[in-house]
Amino acid sequence: MTLTIWVDDWQMQCCGQDFAVGDVVSWTLLEADPEDYADVVGAKRAEGIGFREEHHGRAGECAATSVEVLSIDEVHCRYEIPAGATDRMHLPVRDTAVLVPVDRADGWARPRPDVSFAGYLVTGRRVTGPPGGAVA
Repeated sequence: MTLTIWVDDWQMQCCGQDFAVGDVVSWTLLEADPEDYADVVGAKRAEGIGFREEHHGRAGECAATSVEVLSIDEVHCRYEIPAGATDRMHLPVRDTAVLVPVDRADGWARPRPDVSFAGYLVTGRRVTGPPGGAVA
């Protein structure tokens, strides 16, 4: 069974470790609410997100999970200040996602026109027993 995992750009940039397709990583996975990602990746793609990788907050409350990385997509989307907003917070604009398949993730992405890097969608599978690849 495969898992779809959201990995925030800022978490990787702060204290994440690079990972690549084929690696076995040890991540703290928290259940994700797909609706939290609908504006970033689009409603249809968000439906499949079951977990988010977490370095902060409740990370210490959960045991790490070994995951073999099967695929990685950089996620880019447009951000803007919503009309009528009283603060200056930029929010993702629904249906502007651009997914770019990559072989490796390091928390940074090549700039793309009209969109900003938001994070990664990772497809993986749980690994039981001794890891067979590199542990990130």
